[in-house]
This record gives sequence, structure tokens and C-alpha cells, in this order.
Amino acid sequence: MPSISIKKYVEESSLANMTTTTVSTVKKALTIPPVPKNVWLASLFLEFSLTPNGSQLTRTKRNGPLTVQKAFYPEGRDCAHIYLLHPPAGIVSGDELRISVQVNEQAHSLVTTPGANRFYRAREDLSIGDSKQVQHCVFTLQDKAICENFPLETIVYEGADGFNTVDVHLKSNSAYLGWDITCLGLPRSGQFFKKGSYTQLNRVYCEDTLIYHDRIAIKPNNQIHQHIAGLNNKNVFATFMAYAPAGQIDDTQHKVLITQLRDSMIEVNAEHKISISQIRQLLVIRYLGQHAEECKALFIQLWQKIRPLYLNKDANIPRVWHT
Repeated sequence: MPSISIKKYVEESSLANMTTTTVSTVKKALTIPPVPKNVWLASLFLEFSLTPNGSQLTRTKRNGPLTVQKAFYPEGRDCAHIYLLHPPAGIVSGDELRISVQVNEQAHSLVTTPGANRFYRAREDLSIGDSKQVQHCVFTLQDKAICENFPLETIVYEGADGFNTVDVHLKSNSAYLGWDITCLGLPRSGQFFKKGSYTQLNRVYCEDTLIYHDRIAIKPNNQIHQHIAGLNNKNVFATFMAYAPAGQIDDTQHKVLITQLRDSMIEVNAEHKISISQIRQLLVIRYLGQHAEECKALFIQLWQKIRPLYLNKDANIPRVWHT
């Protein structure tokens, strides 16, 4: 067949023998989809490797308003502390943030943020563009790698339409400690979360097998925020996940640790806000209450007990949390 354009070939050879419905289908298939309106995509890839000078940030790739400063070493060269920076300081309709952290063999990274993340009120006029607000974080750990992921709280404003995902991919001999803290609205400022949608999805894979899947979808029509079997009108919910390398601690030590963690929460009268359970080798700690600062303080207290056993290191609080 002589070389002719697809458009000319369709017009001259095919359309004459097609029904109106088929012609419409072909034209639709050949149409280039329009670029979404008011969309801002941002991505950040960080790779950590163990070098003769310790754990270092060896590769960075970014697009859009996501970046990091240099690595800090408040506890020595074998653990690199990194602060994720998002200058817009929040996610609006049409924003999609993708953060990927890869920790190579025997490297150790601690990732945090200097301030709270925010899902702002979503646009209501969909003729301007989609209302969705998306953040997707992926942490990939190689053999004997260690990753700690401790972002400050995420504030979900009234009328938001957010989706936040955290995926963790482990090797059986790697270690992960990480939390997410979600605040619905700003109750202390009189800004309550009465309408809007927000989904938090946490998944953990070990050796490519899904070992943990947790999803909460808050929507106006499902009343999860208000229902007694849901959040029971609490505005702050959070999850702290901790995975110890295979062989690091046995079942007896795990049971002793869980008892110690629960007792420490009883001592500070927080046992009705914190639950602690073990799912396979994954320690899952949940908070349900009204105050992000209280949640973070409790999680830090638990981290200070978990870290020495899981990582053979005392907890070293990032300096940025004190600013």
C-alpha cells in the first residue's frame, strides 16, 4: 500500500463502508486525548547507598516543586537524615505528587518533613479541571537496608478531595519504621471537616508478597468520620508501622515488647487512644484522638522503645522537629 496518512486512508478507504456508529468509534480512537486542565505533576526520586563514607544520598531525580536539602548526620555517617521540601506547602486540585525512595543494600535513611502537609479545599467548578488531589509515596528497601519514614502531620481541609498512598516494598532482612498522621480540619481554629473526601491507603510488601493492606475512605455519604464503628467524630487518626529484619527478634521478644509498649501507654493514660498489634512480622500501632501533637509525642515515645530493639540504635530525634 502506498504511504498515506491514517486520516486520508480512513477517509478514502474505510468510512464509505462503515455504519455511522462505527465511523464515530474510529474517529474517537484516532483522536488525541486533550491535556488535562490545571494539572501540576511533581515527582521526586531519592536513592541511598552505603559508601566508604557511610550512607549517602547517591542519586536524586526530580520534576516540579519537590526537592531535598543535603543529607544531615546527627547520629553519625551510617544514617542519613533527609528533609523533604514542597515549597507550595500543600496540595490543591489537579496536583499529583509522587515520591519514591530507594534504599540500597545496608544503607540507612531517615526521611521527614520540616512542616505539615496539607490537602486544601478542592475546586467545585469541574469545568476548570478535575478536583482530585493525589500523593503517592513508595519506599523500596534492598537487602539489609533500613528506612525510617516520619513525616509531620497531614492536614485535610474542609472540602478536600484527597488520596494519599504509602507503599513499602521490603526484603525479609530489611527494616522499616514509619508513620502517617492525618488531621481532619482545624478544629482549634473552628474549621471543622464537615464535607469532603479523603482516602488513606497503606500497603506493605515483603519479597513481593502483600502482607498488609489498610484503607480508609472518608466520604460524605458513608459517615465513617461520624460513625461509632468508624472514627467516632475524632479528627486525628494515625498508623505507625514497624518491621524488624528476619531473625532480629523472636516471638517471645515481640510479645515482651508489645507488653512494654502497652504498659507505657497506660502510664500516660493513653491506652484508650492507642492500639498495638502484630500482623505477621509487622508491628501496627494506631492512634485515634483529637490532637496531632499528642499523637506525635506518643509515637515518638513508642519509637524510642522500638528502635533499639529493631535497629540496635537509640532514637535520635531530627533537629528540624524542634524548630
